Amino acid sequence: MKKILILLITIPLLSLNTINNNKFIGKWIGESKGEIGYISFDKEGYAVFEIQGQIFGGKEFVLNGKKGMMTYKINNKVNPIEIDLIVTKIESKEEMKLFCIANFKNENEMEFAINFENKRPVDFNTEDSMILKREK
Repeated sequence: MKKILILLITIPLLSLNTINNNKFIGKWIGESKGEIGYISFDKEGYAVFEIQGQIFGGKEFVLNGKKGMMTYKINNKVNPIEIDLIVTKIESKEEMKLFCIANFKNENEMEFAINFENKRPVDFNTEDSMILKREK
């Protein structure tokens, strides 16, 4: 009986977390430092950057002759939402994380900030902050 009760409580909580993470799924466009770029989040947990026609991320990409992949993890239990972009060298399994934050303004627009210095941004008032709009 206890197991059934735990299942009945746990399943809705797990699905709520998935619904919130699904808000990110899709292709987003933004402008930073005068350049247009894209970031995509897929259902399988992969993320892709596209800047100046170059693709960085996804299930497999090559950078400096090394194969890598980029995944993401979302913590939507905090405000602003925390996103970790995890770049993994496929051969060595070495990881590097890019720490980000996001705040949805509406279903198709979010504030997004990223830090390239191994620290999580604390607000959206830096040069590495931008507004992302969902591509339709």
